[in-house]
Amino acid sequence: MSSLAISLIVCACVFGGAVFGMVLRSLLPEHHLSSETKDVVKLGAGLIGTMAALVLGLLVGSAKGSYDTQKNEVVDLAASAVMLDRTLAHFGPESDAARESLRRTTSGVIERLWSRSPSGQSTPPVVQQSGDSLYDQIHQLDAKSDEQRAAKAEAQNILSSLARTRFLLFAQSGSSISITLLSVVSFWLAAVFTSFGLFAPRNATVVATLLAAAMSVSGAVFLVLELDRPFTGMIRISDEPLRNAFEQLGH
Repeated sequence: MSSLAISLIVCACVFGGAVFGMVLRSLLPEHHLSSETKDVVKLGAGLIGTMAALVLGLLVGSAKGSYDTQKNEVVDLAASAVMLDRTLAHFGPESDAARESLRRTTSGVIERLWSRSPSGQSTPPVVQQSGDSLYDQIHQLDAKSDEQRAAKAEAQNILSSLARTRFLLFAQSGSSISITLLSVVSFWLAAVFTSFGLFAPRNATVVATLLAAAMSVSGAVFLVLELDRPFTGMIRISDEPLRNAFEQLGH
């Protein structure tokens, strides 16, 4: 289910809680709406609201941190790919096959990460095969001079770093937000809005205010889900660094 659909469901549930509170008010006996009852309900709603705000804030912070980490990893992957290509170019024409494998691997990574319907979190066969071929070709290079030996050693180090970053990105491409956790937070928020509706006057201004508040809360949920899906959502990490790097490979 898309982030927008989930956030709309949360908005409906939260605003529905406010409407339920308004309806419940007309059904309760008058002594259930006394000032003492109102104070207790306010205390309970304040406690639940505080818990919901803390958890929602932690979710936003965690999702933003994960998004920034993966964004930096994409930039690092692009830089490592260009550095590896330049290093192989300095080795000599014997590395042309390895440089071509690097281009195929980079192209496969771009296609995999920014696919709108990823087939899973595992590395696709085409990327895995190109990566294995690149590894074998670099290790089989016959270094005949000190310069070539130094270039080969540096290429092996860059390749290890590049492979680690690549597998990290594939491993992080899935969602890490628990639907159960979001459901609990949504229930808390619906309960808070029920308390709002229970004692709120029935007029257009109150309804509009509660609707705007429900939309704001669901907007926070939308941000959490979007930041947790940085390669397929609306708030996507740009593929420009890797595409720019790909254009420089082999030249």
